[in-house]
Amino acid sequence: MLAIGCDQGGYELKLEILKYLDGKGIAYKDCGTYSPDSVDYPIYARAVVKEILSGNCEKGIIICGTGIGVSMVANRYKGIRAALCGDCFSAEATRLHNDANVLTMGARVVGPGLACKIVETFLNTPFSGEERHVRRIKMIDETDEM
Repeated sequence: MLAIGCDQGGYELKLEILKYLDGKGIAYKDCGTYSPDSVDYPIYARAVVKEILSGNCEKGIIICGTGIGVSMVANRYKGIRAALCGDCFSAEATRLHNDANVLTMGARVVGPGLACKIVETFLNTPFSGEERHVRRIKMIDETDEM
């Protein structure tokens, strides 16, 4: 299952992505927001992350105006590898090389047509499993005290 969430900046794009997911028969949990009214994006980024870390969902999509804020929130959690993507090449590469489990996008950056293609690429690209990539992901999850 896929978790999806957004703030008000990503609300309209989320609706377009939900139509796409429905059309493809892809199961999802909508973690909000549920209107274009102003909200705080960390609440919805955390809601998506919680669904993944609990095991309820395998991957997530989080949308805000730029995709930057929600990406920053999601990447604070060990085991979450959120990638901000504005093109299909990046979506494919982050799945192949980073085994990214969260896609973030900026609704003020990409339009609905491109966003749906990015989602399709992200969801349909498997992790390569190559040793060098596995090693690098382990390095990401290591905690260094500064």
